Amino acid sequence: MLRPTPILRHARGAHSATWKKNPHLDSIIRVDHAGELGADRIYAGQMAVLGNTKEGPLIKHMWDQEIKHREKFEELISKYRVRPTIMTPIWNIAGFALGAGTALLGKEAAMACTVAVETVIVDHYNDQLRTLMEDPNVDKDILQTITKFRDEEQEHHDTGLDHGAEQAPFYKALTEVIKTGCKVAISISKKI
Repeated sequence: MLRPTPILRHARGAHSATWKKNPHLDSIIRVDHAGELGADRIYAGQMAVLGNTKEGPLIKHMWDQEIKHREKFEELISKYRVRPTIMTPIWNIAGFALGAGTALLGKEAAMACTVAVETVIVDHYNDQLRTLMEDPNVDKDILQTITKFRDEEQEHHDTGLDHGAEQAPFYKALTEVIKTGCKVAISISKKI
Protein backbone atom coordinates (compact mmCIF):
# COMPACT_ATOMS: atom_id res chain seq x y z
CA MET A 1 0.00 0.00 0.00
CA LEU A 2 1.37 3.41 -1.01
CA ARG A 3 1.27 6.14 1.59
CA PRO A 4 1.11 9.84 0.71
CA THR A 5 4.41 11.69 0.89
CA PRO A 6 4.85 14.22 3.74
CA ILE A 7 4.49 17.08 1.25
CA LEU A 8 1.20 15.71 -0.07
CA ARG A 9 -0.12 15.19 3.48
CA HIS A 10 0.85 18.78 4.33
CA ALA A 11 -0.86 20.15 1.22
CA ARG A 12 -4.04 18.20 1.93
CA GLY A 13 -4.02 19.30 5.55
CA ALA A 14 -3.46 22.95 4.69
CA HIS A 15 -6.32 22.95 2.21
CA SER A 16 -8.72 21.06 4.48
CA ALA A 17 -7.98 23.52 7.31
CA THR A 18 -9.41 26.28 5.09
CA TRP A 19 -12.65 24.34 4.73
CA LYS A 20 -12.89 23.80 8.48
CA LYS A 21 -12.80 27.55 9.02
CA ASN A 22 -15.90 28.33 6.96
CA PRO A 23 -17.67 26.14 4.40
CA HIS A 24 -18.76 29.25 2.45
CA LEU A 25 -15.24 30.58 1.89
CA ASP A 26 -14.72 29.03 -1.54
CA SER A 27 -17.91 30.56 -2.92
CA ILE A 28 -17.27 33.93 -1.25
CA ILE A 29 -13.77 34.27 -2.70
CA ARG A 30 -14.81 33.03 -6.16
CA VAL A 31 -17.77 35.39 -6.51
CA ASP A 32 -15.93 38.39 -5.05
CA HIS A 33 -13.02 37.85 -7.41
CA ALA A 34 -15.47 37.73 -10.33
CA GLY A 35 -17.26 40.85 -9.10
CA GLU A 36 -14.09 42.86 -8.64
CA LEU A 37 -12.87 41.79 -12.07
CA GLY A 38 -16.20 42.97 -13.51
CA ALA A 39 -15.94 46.31 -11.67
CA ASP A 40 -12.36 46.78 -12.90
CA ARG A 41 -13.55 46.25 -16.47
CA ILE A 42 -16.59 48.56 -16.04
CA TYR A 43 -14.33 51.43 -15.01
CA ALA A 44 -11.90 50.56 -17.82
CA GLY A 45 -14.80 50.94 -20.25
CA GLN A 46 -15.86 54.22 -18.69
CA MET A 47 -12.29 55.53 -18.86
CA ALA A 48 -12.04 54.56 -22.53
CA VAL A 49 -14.96 56.90 -23.25
CA LEU A 50 -14.79 59.56 -20.52
CA GLY A 51 -11.11 59.48 -19.55
CA ASN A 52 -10.32 62.81 -21.19
CA THR A 53 -13.34 64.62 -19.76
CA LYS A 54 -13.62 66.45 -16.44
CA GLU A 55 -15.05 63.20 -14.97
CA GLY A 56 -11.88 61.32 -15.95
CA PRO A 57 -9.98 61.84 -12.66
CA LEU A 58 -13.03 60.81 -10.61
CA ILE A 59 -13.54 57.63 -12.62
CA LYS A 60 -9.79 56.93 -12.47
CA HIS A 61 -9.85 57.21 -8.66
CA MET A 62 -12.68 54.67 -8.40
CA TRP A 63 -11.00 52.43 -10.99
CA ASP A 64 -7.72 52.45 -9.02
CA GLN A 65 -9.61 51.19 -5.96
CA GLU A 66 -11.28 48.44 -8.01
CA ILE A 67 -7.91 47.33 -9.37
CA LYS A 68 -6.67 46.94 -5.79
CA HIS A 69 -9.81 45.00 -4.90
CA ARG A 70 -9.29 42.64 -7.85
CA GLU A 71 -5.62 42.16 -6.99
CA LYS A 72 -6.50 41.29 -3.38
CA PHE A 73 -9.02 38.66 -4.47
CA GLU A 74 -6.49 37.25 -6.94
CA GLU A 75 -4.15 36.87 -3.97
CA LEU A 76 -6.90 35.19 -1.91
CA ILE A 77 -7.78 32.82 -4.79
CA SER A 78 -4.18 31.66 -4.78
CA LYS A 79 -3.82 31.55 -0.99
CA TYR A 80 -7.00 29.51 -0.45
CA ARG A 81 -6.70 27.54 -3.70
CA VAL A 82 -10.12 28.58 -4.95
CA ARG A 83 -11.14 27.80 -8.50
CA PRO A 84 -12.12 31.03 -10.28
CA THR A 85 -15.42 31.12 -12.11
CA ILE A 86 -15.33 29.76 -15.65
CA MET A 87 -17.28 32.88 -16.60
CA THR A 88 -14.21 35.12 -16.18
CA PRO A 89 -13.74 35.78 -19.94
CA ILE A 90 -17.41 36.70 -20.30
CA TRP A 91 -17.42 38.98 -17.24
CA ASN A 92 -14.28 40.64 -18.62
CA ILE A 93 -15.99 41.52 -21.91
CA ALA A 94 -19.42 42.23 -20.40
CA GLY A 95 -17.94 44.56 -17.78
CA PHE A 96 -16.04 46.61 -20.34
CA ALA A 97 -19.08 46.75 -22.64
CA LEU A 98 -21.33 47.88 -19.79
CA GLY A 99 -18.89 50.59 -18.72
CA ALA A 100 -18.23 51.88 -22.22
CA GLY A 101 -21.88 51.54 -23.28
CA THR A 102 -23.24 53.55 -20.39
CA ALA A 103 -20.45 56.13 -20.76
CA LEU A 104 -21.42 56.58 -24.42
CA LEU A 105 -24.88 57.56 -23.17
CA GLY A 106 -23.25 60.34 -21.15
CA LYS A 107 -21.59 60.93 -17.80
CA GLU A 108 -24.93 60.70 -16.00
CA ALA A 109 -25.57 57.20 -17.41
CA ALA A 110 -22.05 56.15 -16.42
CA MET A 111 -22.74 57.37 -12.89
CA ALA A 112 -26.12 55.58 -12.93
CA CYS A 113 -24.26 52.40 -13.85
CA THR A 114 -21.94 52.95 -10.89
CA VAL A 115 -24.88 53.50 -8.53
CA ALA A 116 -26.68 50.36 -9.76
CA VAL A 117 -23.64 48.09 -9.56
CA GLU A 118 -22.52 49.39 -6.19
CA THR A 119 -26.02 49.07 -4.70
CA VAL A 120 -25.98 45.35 -5.46
CA ILE A 121 -22.36 44.91 -4.37
CA VAL A 122 -22.82 46.68 -1.02
CA ASP A 123 -25.84 44.47 -0.26
CA HIS A 124 -23.88 41.41 -1.39
CA TYR A 125 -20.89 42.26 0.81
CA ASN A 126 -23.21 42.88 3.78
CA ASP A 127 -24.77 39.43 3.29
CA GLN A 128 -21.29 37.89 3.19
CA LEU A 129 -20.23 39.72 6.35
CA ARG A 130 -23.28 38.36 8.18
CA THR A 131 -22.43 34.84 7.00
CA LEU A 132 -18.78 35.14 8.00
CA MET A 133 -19.58 36.58 11.42
CA GLU A 134 -21.69 33.51 12.27
CA ASP A 135 -18.44 31.55 12.32
CA PRO A 136 -16.63 31.74 15.69
CA ASN A 137 -13.34 31.01 13.86
CA VAL A 138 -13.87 33.68 11.22
CA ASP A 139 -10.85 34.54 9.10
CA LYS A 140 -10.06 38.07 10.31
CA ASP A 141 -8.15 38.99 7.13
CA ILE A 142 -11.10 38.17 4.89
CA LEU A 143 -13.54 39.89 7.26
CA GLN A 144 -11.44 43.08 7.27
CA THR A 145 -10.94 42.92 3.50
CA ILE A 146 -14.65 42.62 2.74
CA THR A 147 -15.53 45.34 5.27
CA LYS A 148 -12.99 47.76 3.74
CA PHE A 149 -14.09 47.00 0.20
CA ARG A 150 -17.78 47.31 1.13
CA ASP A 151 -17.09 50.78 2.53
CA GLU A 152 -15.24 51.82 -0.64
CA GLU A 153 -18.08 50.49 -2.81
CA GLN A 154 -20.54 52.54 -0.74
CA GLU A 155 -18.32 55.57 -1.39
CA HIS A 156 -18.51 54.87 -5.16
CA HIS A 157 -22.31 54.60 -4.91
CA ASP A 158 -22.54 57.94 -3.13
CA THR A 159 -20.12 59.54 -5.59
CA GLY A 160 -22.32 58.40 -8.46
CA LEU A 161 -25.36 60.02 -6.87
CA ASP A 162 -23.40 63.21 -6.16
CA HIS A 163 -22.32 63.41 -9.81
CA GLY A 164 -25.69 63.28 -11.55
CA ALA A 165 -26.64 59.60 -11.75
CA GLU A 166 -30.32 60.37 -11.21
CA GLN A 167 -30.28 62.76 -14.18
CA ALA A 168 -29.49 59.90 -16.59
CA PRO A 169 -32.13 59.25 -19.23
CA PHE A 170 -34.45 56.48 -18.03
CA TYR A 171 -32.53 56.31 -14.74
CA LYS A 172 -34.95 53.95 -12.98
CA ALA A 173 -35.18 51.48 -15.90
CA LEU A 174 -31.44 51.63 -16.59
CA THR A 175 -30.46 50.96 -12.99
CA GLU A 176 -33.00 48.13 -12.58
CA VAL A 177 -31.67 46.34 -15.67
CA ILE A 178 -28.08 46.70 -14.45
CA LYS A 179 -28.99 45.55 -10.92
CA THR A 180 -30.72 42.47 -12.32
CA GLY A 181 -27.70 41.67 -14.48
CA CYS A 182 -25.40 41.99 -11.46
CA LYS A 183 -27.58 39.68 -9.37
CA VAL A 184 -27.61 37.08 -12.13
CA ALA A 185 -23.81 37.32 -12.50
CA ILE A 186 -23.41 36.84 -8.74
CA SER A 187 -25.63 33.75 -8.74
CA ILE A 188 -23.79 32.21 -11.67
CA SER A 189 -20.33 33.01 -10.29
CA LYS A 190 -21.10 31.40 -6.92
CA LYS A 191 -21.65 28.06 -8.62
CA ILE A 192 -19.55 27.80 -11.75
